[in-house]
Amino acid sequence: MKRIIISLLAASITTGFALAADSEDGFVSLMDGKTFDGWKTAKESPGTWKIEDGAFVAHGPRCHLFYVGDTKPFKDFDLKVDVMTEPGSNGGIYFDTKYQEEGWPKYGFESQVNVTHTDWIKTGSLYGIVNTGLTSCQDKKWWTQEIIVKGNTATVKVDGKVVVQYVEPPGAEAGKDFTRKLDEGTFALQGHDPNSTIRYKNIRVKRLD
Repeated sequence: MKRIIISLLAASITTGFALAADSEDGFVSLMDGKTFDGWKTAKESPGTWKIEDGAFVAHGPRCHLFYVGDTKPFKDFDLKVDVMTEPGSNGGIYFDTKYQEEGWPKYGFESQVNVTHTDWIKTGSLYGIVNTGLTSCQDKKWWTQEIIVKGNTATVKVDGKVVVQYVEPPGAEAGKDFTRKLDEGTFALQGHDPNSTIRYKNIRVKRLD
């Protein structure tokens, strides 16, 4: 009986490892951790961005870093980004956006990155569309922020737990200043202000269309 129990336990552990590995099947890395290959900074304050220990680090005046490594737009996808913030920092992950030389990105949505910044809108919020004031992560600790878009639904998870979900209503129209409408495009990372330090690494995506 003991041998049977041990065998079943071993099989269970092995299966668990297999499932953990399978959860990343189909994902493609968007960064090499050493260069900005495939990425392009906005023209304002490009010095805000640097690379440290395999991560893109945003620290300085406003500047966004756009993914330009694939000419095919992303429409339905599962995006995962490992993120870490310093206390009082503000940042964001954009999707359905496109390259912009300066200013806050007009196109697409921003998935907020904020644990202890004074802005009450916290990590995972779809800024200005579906906001949460609850904190789901901690400063100085890595978490995985996941954005899944399929059809008219956008879901944001933090370490596998759903933070917000947005179902776009029929007839939704793009806004004048910020589109905030599900469409297609690329991704961008936000460098928000000189008092914020955000690290983004292990950026990977799986197309669902």
